[in-house]
Amino acid sequence: MSAELADGFMYYFVFLLSTTLHEAGHAWAAKQGGDLTAYHGGQVSLSPVPHIRREPFGMVVLPLLSVVLSGWPFGFASAPYDPRWARKYPKRAGLMALAGPAANLLLVLLAAVLLRAGQASGLLYAPESITFGRIAGTDGAGLWPAAVFMLGAVFSLNLLLFAFNLLPFPPLDGSGALPLLLNDTMTRKYQDLIWGNPALGWIGLIVAWQVFGKLFQPIFTGAVSLLYPGVSYR
Repeated sequence: MSAELADGFMYYFVFLLSTTLHEAGHAWAAKQGGDLTAYHGGQVSLSPVPHIRREPFGMVVLPLLSVVLSGWPFGFASAPYDPRWARKYPKRAGLMALAGPAANLLLVLLAAVLLRAGQASGLLYAPESITFGRIAGTDGAGLWPAAVFMLGAVFSLNLLLFAFNLLPFPPLDGSGALPLLLNDTMTRKYQDLIWGNPALGWIGLIVAWQVFGKLFQPIFTGAVSLLYPGVSYR
């Protein structure tokens, strides 16, 4: 197995972990807000099984196929909710939308704590340059390089998922959270526009990818720079 393919399968493992937590966050927040749709579907779970059962193509087939073809997992998942509940309680639905990216941010922070602890103990160090996933170096032998790479992958991929999903374009979570900033009248008009025009989801994804390509690099380098006081990356 080539090194690129091995890295791709490690990224897939991180993708599976991160996506499961993301969707479980949505499902848990919906349950707290009174919508039991995802709860009854088993999505309030940190096991990937119910999430894979709901989206087998997006969570297994497509990402593994993309790993083999490109060395990078590309996939998707979703948690069900009741549109009638979202219409009646738009603020609760907005909090549900934010819960997914919040779960990814939690993994970013957890990885950051472990990376800082590793640096403080001398097990890893700030590299001279960084790329996505490779944000720490180590002189350790055995499994240490793989462990350090895994931490970097968790940090990088979840930072990407957090930032990308917060973009305010349908069908991303940032769009779903907009009712938190709107009054009741504007919320109803916004929901009618989004739910009445499914094509906006495809347009939103295209626009999001174009915008995100320019936004993520400074977010990534800035976040990694915060890990290592006195070190700055460009």
